[in-house]
Amino acid sequence: MHILITGGAGFIGSHLVSYHLEKGDKVHVVDNLSTGHIENIAPYIEHPDFIFDEADILVWNELEKAVIWADRIYHMAAVVGVFKVLKEPISVLATNIAGCERILRALHTSHWNTKLIIASSSEVYGNRSESELLSEEMELLISPGHNSRWNYSISKLADEAFGLSYARQYNMDVTVIRFFNVIGPNQTGKYGMVVPRFVRQAVREKPITVYGDGNQKRSFLDIRDAVVYLDLLANNPQSRAEVINVGTGREISIGQLANIIKDESHSASPIEYISYDDAYGKDFDEIFHRKPNLDKLMKFTNYLPQWSLEKSIIDLIQRQQCKKEY
Repeated sequence: MHILITGGAGFIGSHLVSYHLEKGDKVHVVDNLSTGHIENIAPYIEHPDFIFDEADILVWNELEKAVIWADRIYHMAAVVGVFKVLKEPISVLATNIAGCERILRALHTSHWNTKLIIASSSEVYGNRSESELLSEEMELLISPGHNSRWNYSISKLADEAFGLSYARQYNMDVTVIRFFNVIGPNQTGKYGMVVPRFVRQAVREKPITVYGDGNQKRSFLDIRDAVVYLDLLANNPQSRAEVINVGTGREISIGQLANIIKDESHSASPIEYISYDDAYGKDFDEIFHRKPNLDKLMKFTNYLPQWSLEKSIIDLIQRQQCKKEY
């Protein structure tokens, strides 16, 4: 199978590279390395079934050729991470929306029945009450606040609308994935990802910095389970023109997460609480609850995660300890 991955040097994209090369597929990655890292795909550069183009998806002149070559496309290219989103609000909208639409347009004009997976985010659900499971059929809430965090949600909603509209109008094979806090190797805390940041701080005996009061809750899925879900969904014809949550049903608070990481790393790091104003700037809108309804995911895949949160954390701690020793 021929696999095209936009944003393939990023966290999720690079794991898709590894997964499909191990299956014997041919993989083509395009990434401008704005948030992706060449180190993530360095082990595959010389692989005979791997192609890498460092290019911006908005202007890449080989896109149409790559789309025709591909049997499956994972569109992962996007501006991601809270800090990056807050710093570059215009780039978030322009890159995330225009890049997705360009992929869809190229796929439509190619007249190939290529499977397209579009990465969306649980951010599109906005703030909900703690009792609500986040279901694909529910109405979505975007805050009217002035904080540009919501530009990311808006861009992902636009991507979803584009994807489903192309699927329905042109009978294209498109599936939209709403990711819920995926974690694992190669993820960086540079742009606000909480688990790698906590792990690095704990291993280096630095204060573990929790933003807010730590009561905000998240559900964490290991990337090694996430790529299996993506492959199963892509292979299931019933996923066509569907929006599907990909995550786990276990929700914990960020304060609990900090304590788990501290305990598992046997760290003496103190846990420090930092106000949102100090962490992100004034008028930051936090999302306090994020637990997915997984009925549709289970219906289409019937797969149970192999990586518990603790197992993932222990693995990440061991990797970080090796880096520290090196």
